Amino acid sequence: MNPDSVGPQPTASTCPSADQPPDIRYTPCEPNNLSHKRFSHRQIAGGNKRSRRPEADLPAPLGRSDRSAADAGGLQPIALPRTIDETPIIPEIRQQIERARDRIQTFQDRWDQPQIEQFVASDFELVFQTLTWIVEQRLPIGNRMLEWGCGFAVVAALAARLGLDATGIEAEQRLLKEAEQTCQDFDVPVDLVWGNFLPPGAERLSHNPDFPSLGHAVPCGYETIGADLDDFALVFGYPWPGEWVFHERVFARYAAPGALLVLFYGPNDVRAFRKSLVR
Repeated sequence: MNPDSVGPQPTASTCPSADQPPDIRYTPCEPNNLSHKRFSHRQIAGGNKRSRRPEADLPAPLGRSDRSAADAGGLQPIALPRTIDETPIIPEIRQQIERARDRIQTFQDRWDQPQIEQFVASDFELVFQTLTWIVEQRLPIGNRMLEWGCGFAVVAALAARLGLDATGIEAEQRLLKEAEQTCQDFDVPVDLVWGNFLPPGAERLSHNPDFPSLGHAVPCGYETIGADLDDFALVFGYPWPGEWVFHERVFARYAAPGALLVLFYGPNDVRAFRKSLVR
């Protein structure tokens, strides 16, 4: 396959072979394509940046916040298995998640430093089970994964355990230091970036200027790594209540056709979408 092209949509076959022991689920699958872009962000860092689209062609802000993802502009929901939360998780992964959760609790309980109110952990087990299914089904069009507002970068580290080329963008430098420890504990490579995960101009897609995702006075994370949102085949986010459609619209506007969006909406609620190939 020509690495410069996106290629056809992946099939729904699973990665593990039929004779593979059932408890060996997280050996990274050989990706169907290393990337849907020509270079990784490390290869293009420092140069070869593509010009950005003019902001003049941005759509008008939403007038309401309860529109469905299908109405958010070309996102197609992916039907996840009803029993996805029953997917086995090997003890090593569970132990790593528990250690990360303990570190998060300790971080939040500290009295000697200001609280970061916008940092809330998601259901890492359910997210990992969802990512495992997505990878096993070979749904991503490439191997590059991005975690929006990564915090401790637990999801990015879990994605790296699945063989994805993971990146995390975080606006709080204190959280990035914790994210570095997470990656060391998981023994995985994750590119951690200080900055804003919203592409330039994306704020205009919000109907509410008070959303927590807005107003971060930090550099653009994409400029730092020399990439754009459409360089990533899979994006994970945990929107604050009310921001769901805003995040969906940002992804629909800036992501690559065929890319996947996984959002944690709350307890027992993880959803996945694919950006339509044809608009």
